[in-house]
Amino acid sequence: MNDPPVRTKTSVTDAVTEDVRRLLTSRPWLLMWRRRLGEVVSQATALAVLVVIGVVLTILSPHFLTYTNLSEVVVDAAVTAIVAVGETLVIVTAGIDLSVGAVAALAGVVGAQLMVDLKLPWPVATLGGILLGALAGFVNGGLVSWVKLPPFIATLGMMGVARGVTFLATGAVAVYGVPTGFTVLGQGYAGSIPVPAICLIVVIVIFGVIFMWTKLGRHARAIGSNQEAARLTGVRVGSYLVLVYVLAGVLAGFAGMIAASRVESGQPNFGIGLELDAIAAAVIGGASLFGGQGTVAGAIIGSFLIEEIRNGSVLLNINSYAQDVIIGVVVWLAVAWDIWRRRHITERARAPVTADIPRTSSAVVPPVHEEPEPRT
Repeated sequence: MNDPPVRTKTSVTDAVTEDVRRLLTSRPWLLMWRRRLGEVVSQATALAVLVVIGVVLTILSPHFLTYTNLSEVVVDAAVTAIVAVGETLVIVTAGIDLSVGAVAALAGVVGAQLMVDLKLPWPVATLGGILLGALAGFVNGGLVSWVKLPPFIATLGMMGVARGVTFLATGAVAVYGVPTGFTVLGQGYAGSIPVPAICLIVVIVIFGVIFMWTKLGRHARAIGSNQEAARLTGVRVGSYLVLVYVLAGVLAGFAGMIAASRVESGQPNFGIGLELDAIAAAVIGGASLFGGQGTVAGAIIGSFLIEEIRNGSVLLNINSYAQDVIIGVVVWLAVAWDIWRRRHITERARAPVTADIPRTSSAVVPPVHEEPEPRT
């Protein structure tokens, strides 16, 4: 006699409706949408704070809303903003670059030496400083990608190396005697627009395209969200990480040359604390220290907010140490907001989809195989 057929209860998969299938398929897009929403909210909040502080300073000081003062704010913020854009790209990959300040100082000093000692034209020397920044970024990226050092340790070591080489190369003495034409980069104007502002606009356009419309931008977000998942989907994680750190080094070198042009010399002490300002600007602008989130617009807004606080503090005769306290509190608030946002906004998109599956008579329990009754 043949055994009786095995009775199998209806599975959940067989009972899922087409609407639920669409829901399951759209979950990754829902997660991305929520992350973008979090970025927009953070940027809008930072921009609102920037505007409110500007209004308050306009009321308290008649000198704030003047062309001279606003030009100074833009020029001062340009260096920090350029570095912050590169820092944001690193943070998006769930990394950190503590060496950007020291690399900027090294680039400015070496660029000045190329002009003074080797008599190179200032555009060539500027390119040399930028390439030096790229080299430092390549070393950082190699240590992170191939040696597998944590980004904090790799870039902390580079910060010490770059600062030490800067002092060794100059004997801790500023490099003077740069050609007059070099001052155009940091002090020049194109009509009524400062050249550093034009440099910042160029960086915004180029890196805005990189963030939004290139594989590098998409893969950087993927790496920051889940590095192992990105690797399993075919992303060359190591190569892209190296490229990210190289670009951060390029921007640090460029900012260092602009700063050297502003003071008409290579200053070995330049950039101390610049990395903290860049990280603060990125975080204030919505970049997540946990990776996967960050935009060029947010980095720019954060940089101008920091510079606005400093400028307003000077106009109101607030102690310089109090400025650091204010900026530190702003960073606390920004990071606390980032943690809250991830916990209450982003993580909701990762909730089990079974909660959204309608309870129907056919969707009951997982498949259960019943044992046949014993034959007599």
